[in-house]
Amino acid sequence: MEQVDSTAFKARFSGLKVLVVDDSKTIRRAAEAVLGQEGCEVSTAIDGFDALARIVQHPPDIIFVDIMMPRLDGYQVCSLIKHNKIFRAIPVIMLSSKDGLFDRARGRLVGSEHYVTKPFTRDELLGAIDQYAAPTQSVSL
Repeated sequence: MEQVDSTAFKARFSGLKVLVVDDSKTIRRAAEAVLGQEGCEVSTAIDGFDALARIVQHPPDIIFVDIMMPRLDGYQVCSLIKHNKIFRAIPVIMLSSKDGLFDRARGRLVGSEHYVTKPFTRDELLGAIDQYAAPTQSVSL
């Protein structure tokens, strides 16, 4: 993936609402630090149920969701989002420590736009946002 220009990113995506869903505090903090530094408004959720509540309260422009979580996994979260007429346009990026073909295919089947392997890099996160979240895609209720 090509290097993302930080200055251009900040100018284009300042205030972009990003939701990061992961049961790992370390992953949530890392993503929050990288994206916050680039001007994004980052909120986090510890699991799928927490994520769904946050999406309804404050719809994000893009969602990063871990696949393997207790109670409601990333595939289920993505499927619920994509089957809801109000929220289906929000891009969902799957996060996983596994880089398998099956996981990528299953993510596509439930409607995810992209797949990022953990540990992710700054450029992978910013590249996914640059590719899938246009500044005018905010969902309003």
